[in-house]
Amino acid sequence: QVKLEESGGGLVQPGGIPRHTCAPSGFTLDDYAIGWFRQAPGKEREGTSCINEMSEYITYADSVKGRFTISIDSAKNRVYLQMNNLKHEDTAAYHCAPDVTGCTHGLAVNAWGSWGQGTQVAVSS
Repeated sequence: QVKLEESGGGLVQPGGIPRHTCAPSGFTLDDYAIGWFRQAPGKEREGTSCINEMSEYITYADSVKGRFTISIDSAKNRVYLQMNNLKHEDTAAYHCAPDVTGCTHGLAVNAWGSWGQGTQVAVSS
């Protein structure tokens, strides 16, 4: 069974640099790409980034490009989302999801599934 667990959320000040962790169970990152998505209160879920199995392909949404970094630690079987220079509009529940096609679906939310429970980030001064 494919499952993922996110962690690393919390209350962060603007400009903060938290890091989310996505921990898969039931599979290794050798076989799946991972996407990070977020859903702000009252808004639809949106994609932020995707990294394929060999870290050869990475893509970011324009809203986070230059501020967020997605990466894989294969030894620990973990995917990270380093968030820099946080803004109020980054407040959201962050979810990771697996994809066997290597990010070919891009960040189209409807093409993804098997969501983790998510980790909440609130940006507030």
